Amino acid sequence: MIEADSEIIKPEILKAYVWLQTSDGSIQQVEQEVAMFCPLICREIQSGMGSSKNYPISLPSRVNPAMLSLILDYCRFHQVPGRSNKERKSFDEKFVRMDTKRLCELTSAADSLQLKPLVDLTSRALARVIEGKSPEEIREIFHLPDDLTEEEKLEPIKNTMDDPRIRLLNRLYARKRKELKERERLKNIEVEEDRADERSVDDLLSFINGSNEDSKANRASKSKKKNRKRKDHHKAAPSNCTSTSNSTTASSNAVYMNKKESNELDSMHSNPTCHGNLLPNPCNGTKLHGIEDNTIPPAETIAIDH
Repeated sequence: MIEADSEIIKPEILKAYVWLQTSDGSIQQVEQEVAMFCPLICREIQSGMGSSKNYPISLPSRVNPAMLSLILDYCRFHQVPGRSNKERKSFDEKFVRMDTKRLCELTSAADSLQLKPLVDLTSRALARVIEGKSPEEIREIFHLPDDLTEEEKLEPIKNTMDDPRIRLLNRLYARKRKELKERERLKNIEVEEDRADERSVDDLLSFINGSNEDSKANRASKSKKKNRKRKDHHKAAPSNCTSTSNSTTASSNAVYMNKKESNELDSMHSNPTCHGNLLPNPCNGTKLHGIEDNTIPPAETIAIDH
């Protein structure tokens, strides 16, 4: 009886547990063989962590109690040996039937625990959700903000595998980018054409009057400069005329005197009496010597002697 009881109790005694602490600080006791299905927890157990409640294994911040419960359910089913592929496939299909938000959280938690089979399962489920959806519909499904510009939405996609579908899509994006730039150019032209003068009537009148006053002031300054030049020219003209007239008068007087002297000489040369009285004639030289001295006054005689 005691042996039978020991045989029944023996599996309970051999069953080991580990302590796990989630992001909210709560601690759970989990079967070690189930927990070790996650690579991250398995390494922590091997390092000696989680053996008691005082030294639990701290899980990543993305693993909350709800996500840990789902992950442990997945591990309990798949860690049991001897299950057929059909059973596993059926379980997986039912397991991922949840709303998109929880599916995303489960994917993130499984990735933080490095549980690759569960990450692949949830990623395929998300791919089926967004299949055939437009970017706007995808943003609405995942509640993502539309913070991309039109040009960023039409950026070419990297085609590392030379997929013809991606190549055609990039051509379509290129054509749409060109159309977008053309629309923006036409819009800018229309804005420039439709741009109205926002100045008030008073501002326009003051601008017009100001331009007229400026033009009048320019004309007045130009006329003043012209008048000043004319006055300077008139001031300089009399002095030039005076000097010119003085030189002209002097030259005319000199010419007049020269003419007068030449006329007098000509008249004297043509008049025999004057010629005979004033100029010594070689033919009449004896007559000059024959003039008596008493005919000349004494004073003149003294002057002649000197």
